[in-house]
This record gives sequence, structure tokens and C-alpha cells, in this order.
Amino acid sequence: MSEGIGEARTARAVVVAALDAVIDRTLRDAELVHEHPAPGRWLVDLPGTKKLKTVCGLIVGEHALRVEAFVCRQPDENREQLWTYLLQHNARMYGVAYSVDRVGDVYLTGRVPHAAVTPEELDRLLGAVLNYADDHFNTMLEIGFGTSIRREWDWRVKRGESLRNLEAFAAFAQAGRTEPADGGGAPPPESGG
Repeated sequence: MSEGIGEARTARAVVVAALDAVIDRTLRDAELVHEHPAPGRWLVDLPGTKKLKTVCGLIVGEHALRVEAFVCRQPDENREQLWTYLLQHNARMYGVAYSVDRVGDVYLTGRVPHAAVTPEELDRLLGAVLNYADDHFNTMLEIGFGTSIRREWDWRVKRGESLRNLEAFAAFAQAGRTEPADGGGAPPPESGG
């Protein structure tokens, strides 16, 4: 009995080593920042434009390579609207799908059979993860965190603070407002004492 267990462990170690070699070569060729904390486990940084970085985990499982990437934390509001938005996109996505964990945080997850793990397929999958996390990120934030975004926008405008990292939400934050976003012009001059 223990001989069979040993053979199974050896066979698994061979599979993990072979897939690790493919993953390592693919990530190095793509010049992606990555970590390899243990055999069969990888963390890859995917640089985006809207979501500046998506960390994607690649985990060699018993029969498939698991792909997991955190997209955003659980929404503060409009959960059902956000879930509907994500589910409508799932039908058109390649290799991964949106999912939520027990607390409602949003992930991209997928599985690829060992035999399908090639440099070309890994590149395609990582591109899909980056595309889906990045392209829909601002819309997900507007749906799930709209009140917070508008509140932060208003607070910064009132105090003359920089809106630089909120620029992507300018139209959203100002929708339905009748006054200019900058509060009606330049801030009043400071009074001398």
C-alpha cells in the first residue's frame, strides 16, 4: 500500500516539476514580475492601467492548473447589481470567470487541464485575467462603491485637494450636478493677518 502512495507522490512531483518549468519559462519570456514560493505555486504581477496591478495565483492541482486573481473587495452597495454585471460578462469570457468568496470579495478564477498548459495558453490566460480585471474595474467600483467615490470627490473639491487619482471617475462623480466640479472657480485667496 505504501509503495502505491510513494509512486503517486513521485508521479505528482514529476507533473509539478514539468508544469513549473513551463510556467517559469513563460513568465521570464514575458518579463513578468513573479514569485515562486513553493513547487506548483506561483504569484504573478500583471500591470494594468485602471487597476494598476492584479496579482494572479497559479496553483498546480491534482488534475488542473488553478488560476486565481483578486479583483476587488466586497461592494459597499448595489451587490445584486454588481453580481448581475459580472454574471453577464462570464458568458463571454475566456478561461476564467468572475466569482465571489464567502465575504463577497470578487475574484477571477479558472482551471486548465495539465495537458493544456503551454506557453501560448498561459500567455492567453494571463492576458485574459489582466483584460477582465482591468477593463471592468472602474465600472465595478462605480456600481459597488459609488457613494464613497462621490463623497471622496466632494470632500477633496471642498478642501482644494488633488483629484488626480480620482480623474477616471470625474464624469461619474459629477453626474447630475449643476455646479462645476471645482466648486465654481479658484479657491478664495487666503486672508492676511
